[in-house]
Amino acid sequence: MPRKIYKPEEIIAKLRQVEVLTSQGKLAIEAIRSIGVTDATYYRWRQEYGGLKELEAENTRLRRAVSDLTLEKLVLKEAASGNF
Repeated sequence: MPRKIYKPEEIIAKLRQVEVLTSQGKLAIEAIRSIGVTDATYYRWRQEYGGLKELEAENTRLRRAVSDLTLEKLVLKEAASGNF
């Protein structure tokens, strides 16, 4: 049987699916088998793609910073034009 090559998006979706199943009380090994990969593959994927949560948190923090700076810029621009 030929090996299936998964795209990064598919891998992330499968990792999230395992997280959901384990949070619902399913055993980790059962959750891993339900996504159709071996446990070695799952742990390798988790090691490779698991840091994405940290990136998502940093991305959220940076988006907030940009929105705060944009708001400050708009307030200063309005105050400078004398329409306050």
